[in-house]
Amino acid sequence: MKAAVTSSGQNLESHLDPRFGRCSWFIVADTETGEYRAVSNEQINSVQGAGIQAAEKVSRLGVEAVITGHCGPKAFRALKAAGIKVYTGGQGTVAEVLDKLKRGLLEEATSADVEGHWM
Repeated sequence: MKAAVTSSGQNLESHLDPRFGRCSWFIVADTETGEYRAVSNEQINSVQGAGIQAAEKVSRLGVEAVITGHCGPKAFRALKAAGIKVYTGGQGTVAEVLDKLKRGLLEEATSADVEGHWM
């Protein structure tokens, strides 16, 4: 599975960033091969629409899942409309949450878990 994890840094040992739309980086990883790459999130300083723009970006990257700490309603709807599974409540390093995803230990979110413009 190809997944995007919101991250504070550019590698697997970086900590998960709890913000979806305003995270510093997305670590896009293939859970089967272990290959990954860091993708900068230019929306980090957007005045409005950061979550929707971030959702569009990860959708273009071809991910099937997003792992983050929190996801607002507009971003959640955009991700679901693109057919992307959303996992919120993530904690720890990117490697740790990817391992949990691979082992089926994460629960898919059924709705946004914060209001819009949460920071």
